[in-house]
Parts: sequence; structure tokens; C-alpha cells
Amino acid sequence: MKSNRREFISSLGVGAAGLCVASSSLLHSSYARAAGAEEKEDGQILFVGDNIAVADTTSGKVRGFILRDIHHFLGIPYGADTSGANRFMPPEKPEPWSDVYPALWWGNSAPQQMANRYANKYGAFRDAWNYDDVSENCLALNVFTPGINDGKKRPVLVWMHGGGWTNGNSIEHDGYNGENLARFGDVVFCSINSRLGPLGFSDFSAVSGEKYGASGNVGARDLVAALEWVHENITNFGGDRDNVTIMGQSGGGGKVCAVTSLPAAKGLFSKAVVLSGARLDLREKEIKNKVGEYIVREADLQPSQIDRLREMPWQDYYELALRAAEKCLKDSGITGLRPRDCFQPAVDGDFIPRSPYVPDASPNAADIPMMICSTTEERSATWQDSSLESISFDGVKEKVVASADFQGITKERAGEIVDAYAKAFPDRTPAQIWPMISTHRQRSVMLADAKSKQSPPVFLAWFGWQPPLFDDRLRAFHCVDICFWFNNTDVMLSHTGGGARPRALSEKMAGSLVQFMKTGNPNGGGLQRWPRYTSAKGETMFLDDVSVVRNDPDRDARKTLPPYEGY
Repeated sequence: MKSNRREFISSLGVGAAGLCVASSSLLHSSYARAAGAEEKEDGQILFVGDNIAVADTTSGKVRGFILRDIHHFLGIPYGADTSGANRFMPPEKPEPWSDVYPALWWGNSAPQQMANRYANKYGAFRDAWNYDDVSENCLALNVFTPGINDGKKRPVLVWMHGGGWTNGNSIEHDGYNGENLARFGDVVFCSINSRLGPLGFSDFSAVSGEKYGASGNVGARDLVAALEWVHENITNFGGDRDNVTIMGQSGGGGKVCAVTSLPAAKGLFSKAVVLSGARLDLREKEIKNKVGEYIVREADLQPSQIDRLREMPWQDYYELALRAAEKCLKDSGITGLRPRDCFQPAVDGDFIPRSPYVPDASPNAADIPMMICSTTEERSATWQDSSLESISFDGVKEKVVASADFQGITKERAGEIVDAYAKAFPDRTPAQIWPMISTHRQRSVMLADAKSKQSPPVFLAWFGWQPPLFDDRLRAFHCVDICFWFNNTDVMLSHTGGGARPRALSEKMAGSLVQFMKTGNPNGGGLQRWPRYTSAKGETMFLDDVSVVRNDPDRDARKTLPPYEGY
């Protein structure tokens, strides 16, 4: 990205992946306040040099930097370059290095569509996207820790970014930054990049046989490789390899759900947190196998010539794969799927033996406590267009009919749904009811129901805090809760506005997350008593300025939604 955008965002105190060393006084005060530290106008806060923040890994030494007393290690390779001969192949360990590796900047984003990333100026402002180099050499992770080589065993968090298996990176939002949570809870925070989309999930097993037998799920195998790196190395970064929590939001929540079911990941983590990304099932192989055949045909190759696909520039292969998927869906008469939706993990009977939570919870998750959260207005509908605030209930019913969530729904059924939500939440306007009618909450409850049948506790939350931005129309939208869990409300200003009000809730949520990381139970972290979830009562922690426990407040309304039929 061009530097002029970064300079503009940095001047606001938000945005730009270079925020770690930004000199903006606003950004400085954001981190200092979150740390509870006294600001020293002339005190040095960044330290970097030959003998500063150097740690051992199984591949060689890495050098990071110390910022505000937190050690930062950015872009550490946990896997080899996935281009060329490694394309479509399971991840390999990186080649060892003899010099000290400069872990001073974020790893490359995985190949993905970057055109018009910032075209929507409202979205670019709100989410302050951070994208730098995009490359197949993308298997890298970041570590934020209060200390290295100190013999301590701190709880470890591994963050899996969102983007629906297709987009995103480990620092896509400033709210993903792990510095504040590491300091706040005396924990180790890791975040990872992995292969996405066609470069991570093109399945040629039906075309090529054994050689490309694993190709359809290599992006999921990357996640396990990252957890293996944590298990092998995190002790040197002050972490406890036997106390690892995996956490993700949206597509990252789907990654967490998938990983909890993987035999290869068993023993590499002990707790899980899913935010607005409850994923109960995974695709079956049939459609992906067929797309693989179409890709070979689109490239005008024979099955014996698949190797040539590894010689193409990734951008050319990416576009070819999407074209092939589009043709496959059209020829097969499949509706409701976008071409990019064909490139996600699938049950293969081997690495992924079954779907995570249908028909029931995977036995591999049987000893994993889980926290689950969604937001009240995942798809905030009016924040960019104030005229939509005056929408009527009849207008909302029309919007539900047209919604991608409810394809094929009748007008009468849409009316039942809207009327049920209006009855459940009588103090809300039509514009407020509209975004509440979402499958995110439905799937979160279904995940809680499935997981609660196993013995470890499940804790369910619903985030309803309303940002005072865009004339109060931003609402509790998809992604807004992330910075609260990570004590970053004064960093992700375009989500919160900053200040004491969001900070007060954030300290309680971050404290509860840290407590969950330590014990498998969020109680004692700052929120009021949070009971474990049961299907009978539907105990839900409603997160707001004053957080309260409610017993399934939308149960009757949710019953009117079409039954969940998977992705």
C-alpha cells in the first residue's frame, strides 16, 4: 500500500500495520493508558538492537523489539514458502537460518483478491484495513509477550483472523494487536497467517490421486503447523505450551471450530473462543472435487499436467480457479454459493474426518471448554445511509426476503420473523430490528447447544454495546467486540470512539478472557457471575455498559428463522 494512506491514518492514531512504532501522541497515549502507566514525555519507550529481544526457535534465533515493556516479534516463519513446488502441498518447516532473523515487521498476507480493497471509503475508515505485501511466502506468526527466557509459564492465546477462509491477515485490524492484552493479563499473545482461498483449498485429489491427495485442505493444515510451532517454541517466549487458548472471529471463529475437531490438533491447545463465527459443519468433498476438475479443464491441461499449475503466477492461478468455480456452479445448477465459497475446508475422511458440530460435537473437542459470543447487530444496515433509519416494518420484511441469509424465503414467512423480533424487543425501532435478524446468533446458540452436551463448560455471550459513532448508527456490528476482548478500545478508535466508557467494559471483558485462559472459566475476571450455558435455560451474558445475564432473550423469535442448513 502507498505510504500516503498510512501517514494519514497514523496521524489519527489508528490504522496502519506500522502502528507498533508510530510516534503519534494519540496512539502513544492509547497504549500507555491501556497499560495504566504514567506517561513520561521524554522517556524512551522503544528499544531495538543487536542484544535486545533475541529469542531461540527451532529454526534459529529471532530478533524483535521491546515497545512499552512488551516484547514484539513480528512475522516469524513457522512454515516454508508455499510457492512453486510447495503449492498445493502440506506445509513444510522453514529452512533453518544461521543469522538472527529480523522479526521486526508483519509477515506477508496470504494470496487473496486485493483489487478495490479501499474502494468503500466508509468501510476503509471504520475498519482501517492493514495490508502490505501479498505473497505465497505467508506462513508466519507474531508473538507479543511481557518477557522472554524468564522461566515463566504464561497462558498463551493464538488468534486466528477472520475473512471467511478467503481474506484477511494477522493484523488486518489494529484491534488484533496483542500488546495490550499481553501487558494487561501477563499472557503471551500470538497471531497467525495461513493459506486462504484457491491457494489453500483447491482439491485435486479426484483428478491426480495420491500426489495431490492433501491439496484440498492445506490451508487448514497450516493452522495445525502454527500450533505445532507454538508447542515447540513458546516456552522461550515466556509461555506455557500446555495452556494454549485458540480464538477467532467470523471466519476465524470458523477456523477455531474446525481445529477443535481435528485429530492432528489434539493436545496442541486446551481452550477455545469463538466470536461471530460459529461453524457447525464443513463442506463435503464432492463439490470441491468437481471444481478441481473444472480448474484443470479451464487451464486446458490433462490430469497428468497439474504440475504446470504450480508454475503460474499466483494472481493468474487465483483468477483461473475462480472462473472455473463459477462455471462449475452454473453447470451444476448450484445456487446460494459464490465461487470463493468453493475454496474452504472439506471433510476428507482423513485429516478432517467429520464435521465439527453436526450431527453432534466432535469427540476431539470433548475436553475443551469454550466461550462463544456474537453481536446484536452483526450486519449494521443504516450506518452509511441515514435515510434508512426511517425504514418501516414492512420495509424490513422486504429486506429480509432479499437477504442472502434467507434465500427463497416467502414474504409471509419474512413477516412472521420480523413480527417475532419486534415482539421480543418492543423498545427497538424497525431500523434496529432489521440487523438483529441474522443467522449469527442462531448458529452461536446451536454451537453452544452441541458443545454443552460434552462435560467442559460452555459460556455464551451476546455483545450489545452501541458505539457513539456515525450519529449512533454504527451499532454492535460484526467485528466491534474484538478490541474489547483485547483491551484495545483506545487503539481501535474507529470502532469505539475511545475514552472511559468503552474502556470500562473492555477491562471487564479482557479480564474475563484472561481468567478463561488461565482456568477455563471466565468468572473472577471483572464481569458479574457468568453461569455456564445450558440448553434448558439458555444462559447468556449480555455485554453492555452494564452487563447482565439473560436467559435466551430471543428464543421465541429465533424459532421463526429458517432451519440451519449449513454453509
